[in-house]
Amino acid sequence: MSFSFYVRNRNRMAKDFKNPVKNAAWEYGLISLSILVVAIGVYFFKFPNHFAFGGVTGFSAVVSEITRLSASQFTFVANMVLLVMGFLFLGREFGIRTVYASVLLSVLLEVFEVLFPMTEPLTDEPLLELIFAIFLPGAGAAVLFNIGASSGGTDIIAMILKKHTSMNIGAVQFMVDLITVVLSFFVFDPTTGLFSMLGLMAKSLVVDGVIENINQCKCFNIICDDPEPICDYIINTLHHSATVYRAEGAFTHHEKTVIMATMRRGEAMRLRNFIRQTEPSAFILISNSSEIIGKGFLTN
Repeated sequence: MSFSFYVRNRNRMAKDFKNPVKNAAWEYGLISLSILVVAIGVYFFKFPNHFAFGGVTGFSAVVSEITRLSASQFTFVANMVLLVMGFLFLGREFGIRTVYASVLLSVLLEVFEVLFPMTEPLTDEPLLELIFAIFLPGAGAAVLFNIGASSGGTDIIAMILKKHTSMNIGAVQFMVDLITVVLSFFVFDPTTGLFSMLGLMAKSLVVDGVIENINQCKCFNIICDDPEPICDYIINTLHHSATVYRAEGAFTHHEKTVIMATMRRGEAMRLRNFIRQTEPSAFILISNSSEIIGKGFLTN
């Protein structure tokens, strides 16, 4: 069995990433949009219903009920304290993107409180509002995690513990959220507590699902007689690479060529249509993958 490799850089993407200003503008624009989505979900759906799940904002819902501070005010104070702790315990390792996201979230919640004061939920359908309170912050947080940022809050505590202890970070974060949910049973009422418990269980599913959907790629195994047109299309039109190797049909013993390639969903549709037009006798296996590590995809 012989192996050959078709390798080509994706020139358009490379040019973009060589421009640090354009890259930074795109990145911080995406962070800003994600934080806006988180803030909308938290302020308009989470706080009015006292849903106590999800880090600092969940704890803020409980604290606001037993103090004179509003949930937005306590979130601002807590995030600023945690940012200071992050600088003290993490130093240069503390990501500037997390600082930006945390400050922006705190400011947006304060702005919403001034512009759109709320004394009661938007609707009389708590289950409907719970869905938005889970999905909007979860989707925004997933985008942040996917680009290596976070909205701060208890994530900062997790970063500190990860550096200075051997504790299970996921378990610690879950315990913090669970304590907040348990408190909601006593501070509010069993109904609110049960809704908060449901939100806690669903939150991680939403985050994981959105991240998986964002990163989903299509993996091709193409068995054909003439690989040249297909490889040329992959390299010169889609700007990807492919791996080609020789194989033999088990029944006919005819020599075949197998092309392996991975790309985004939109590109995959274009490749599939091209193969069906160019070499309709080709046998194509297409599978999904949400984690591709290598040049042009994830780098670690």
